Amino acid sequence: MENNVVDWKRVGIYIAFAFGVAWLVALGLYLTGGLTPTPVTLIALAVGYMGAPALAHILTRLITREGWQELYLRPNFKKGWVYWLICWIAPVIFAYVGMGLFFVLFPQYYDPTFSAVTKLMEQSAAAAGQTLPAIDPWIIVLSQTLTAIIISPIINAIPILGEEFGWRAYLQPKLMPLGGRKAMLLMGIIWGLWHAPIIAMGHNYGTEYSGAPWLGILTMIWFTFTLGTFLGWATLRSGSVWPAVIGHGAINGIAGIYVFFTQGTPNTLLGPSVAALIGSWAIATVTLIIFLKRDSLKLYEGA
Repeated sequence: MENNVVDWKRVGIYIAFAFGVAWLVALGLYLTGGLTPTPVTLIALAVGYMGAPALAHILTRLITREGWQELYLRPNFKKGWVYWLICWIAPVIFAYVGMGLFFVLFPQYYDPTFSAVTKLMEQSAAAAGQTLPAIDPWIIVLSQTLTAIIISPIINAIPILGEEFGWRAYLQPKLMPLGGRKAMLLMGIIWGLWHAPIIAMGHNYGTEYSGAPWLGILTMIWFTFTLGTFLGWATLRSGSVWPAVIGHGAINGIAGIYVFFTQGTPNTLLGPSVAALIGSWAIATVTLIIFLKRDSLKLYEGA
């Protein structure tokens, strides 16, 4: 069980490592061309950047001789299966509902012809030296959605564990003496700021929006607060970090689905991405419910 007082020394050491390692990786990327879509960049992000929180967790325990209790690595599937299921399915719902709201508010950016899908199919056919097959674009959209639901949480589990083993399995319990709501708010701010270097280089929102990169960083903090509260709730209720790993992996898997439905150049801070202000409204609604419901942000003893 967590102590009644925040151990700020361990929190500080953890944050120093989590930010220090990740931001050094970001500096290396910046000096070598930024977030270019190369294998080296992808490996640096998946291993170096996303792995920093887990490394910080391990190093903090070693340096402070904390021991290895309460790692949150037990699946607790028998009693916590419902949270696994929620985290597996909900992200796709979040993405589509948020995207739908954005297109209702800004219908000029909705592409009913799915030209992005057609273009992708044409490029794939050309690369293979074949003619474009007669496939309904909806089949592509459906396959990508099913991939995000079924496969992405599994494929993304290892790199995502690099984050969640740090944020939800270590920092969150350390901040819980503040109270669930304050802990989630502070977690969201810290997690969002941790993303700052890659947001500045164009991750999630690009660099063409007004107020870049500062408004992008603020938008990311909003998103990490809302998503982090959802994932934190699932971790507390299940007593395991694995539902958060699944949920985070599913979000990453479905995050780009909006491209298939979009035309023109919408304001990326607003939507239609699930990480944008309007695109994230479904997650924000769930966060509000979690905040309003009494005792929802307490550790579930039965897990």
